[in-house]
Amino acid sequence: RSGTPGSSHRPLARRFAPRPTPALPAPARMRVLRRAAVAAAAAAVVLGASPAAASEAAEQYEFQTEVSRLMDIIINSLYSKKEVFLREVISNSADALDKARYLSIENPAILEENPELEMRISFDEAERTLTIRDTGIGMTKQDLVQNLGTVAKSGTTQFVESVASSGDLSLIGQFGVGFYSVYLVSDKVQVTSKHHDDDQYIWTSTADSTFTVSKDEQGNTLGRGTEIKLFLKEDALEYANQDRLEGLVKRYSEFISFPIYLHKSKTEMVDDDEADGAEADDEEEDDEEDDEEEDDELSTEDADDEPAKQKEVTSWKWERVNNQPAIWSRAKEDVSKDEYIEFYKSFSKDFSDPLTWTHFRAEGEVEFKSILYIPGKAPFGMYENYYNTKAALKLYVRKVLITDEFDELIPKYLNFIKGVVDSDDLPLNVSREMLQQHKILKVMGKKLVRKILEMLRKLSEAEQAKKKKKS
Repeated sequence: RSGTPGSSHRPLARRFAPRPTPALPAPARMRVLRRAAVAAAAAAVVLGASPAAASEAAEQYEFQTEVSRLMDIIINSLYSKKEVFLREVISNSADALDKARYLSIENPAILEENPELEMRISFDEAERTLTIRDTGIGMTKQDLVQNLGTVAKSGTTQFVESVASSGDLSLIGQFGVGFYSVYLVSDKVQVTSKHHDDDQYIWTSTADSTFTVSKDEQGNTLGRGTEIKLFLKEDALEYANQDRLEGLVKRYSEFISFPIYLHKSKTEMVDDDEADGAEADDEEEDDEEDDEEEDDELSTEDADDEPAKQKEVTSWKWERVNNQPAIWSRAKEDVSKDEYIEFYKSFSKDFSDPLTWTHFRAEGEVEFKSILYIPGKAPFGMYENYYNTKAALKLYVRKVLITDEFDELIPKYLNFIKGVVDSDDLPLNVSREMLQQHKILKVMGKKLVRKILEMLRKLSEAEQAKKKKKS
């Protein structure tokens, strides 16, 4: 109801309007700002002010409450598939191996004890453990505390605020959250590491509010590098299966530059040595007898003809699982025609040769390398299932597979194209859903479409030239 002149009633809009908050005096504002700054600084501190000694050998550190909450968000929200934990761990190991190789140029002593740069993956179904070991640069005690005990070196508050305000997903990689994906499948993690300049230490945590760091009582067993031991959850026992592990390595990390070995078992039937030995003893006793009746000799011959007893024997050996080179990272002049064809058959699972291909490196606003193929035959059901056909491009970041289920790079009418795209400009530690929103992909898509159309045009011109020669 509107007010009238002389009326004691105020207009409704004015009566129910929120009253402005009175401005604080300058001294009060300064006190509030100081308190806010202190609170922000406290939230950014990941480790407690001082380590509390859990025992004489181990030092126990506490995460702040905000860090525990942030870790829970990372573990449960950042990754859409649990299986990517292995991709993240292998990528970290590859970085450590790269660093060891680089530093050994100036200091060859780093590689003296163990010149091999490699990764080894083993598992124990009975203990429900999975172990990933590398011979990289390793970590000192201080590195273990800072790198594994800190979600973000710049402070957790800055991490949350930066991602929330800018929406720039590349910040995720800068804050190094990839390691924490191990808690997707494990409830306890033990990291043993040996650096060239320090003793061997063990970092242990159960993803709660604390972690411990202690000197390894067994001494220097690694020589150099890091060993990550995961104690698997009840619902993650599939990752203690060699076929599952081999499939994941080949899917996500097949093109890693360093060799990856998997400790594999093989079960076969062999002759029972004890049974053979017993039969040999029986034959010797028969030879010592002077006179044997004919029936006894026949029975002895029949016994010799009986098949030897067999038993099941399981043997273990290390087998390399990433044998395929990433030929797209080489100059196209250095890649032969046979290598292109072999690579196509390897990643596409197509037994026929490709019709043609293009190998290029895009530069400018975004840099990436790619090899695109036109199959020798049209895919089965290409026209009948046009709208359900998925793209056959694999997207990599620094030779690590991010996704092969991505339909946004090229339009549907080009879904018959097969190939790989590798970029250093994309963040590694993101899910496919987050990747779809990344602005770089739009630029990449335009360049890929242009290259594909150019390849089709050249193919058409070559066909027309052949027809003219025949006519």
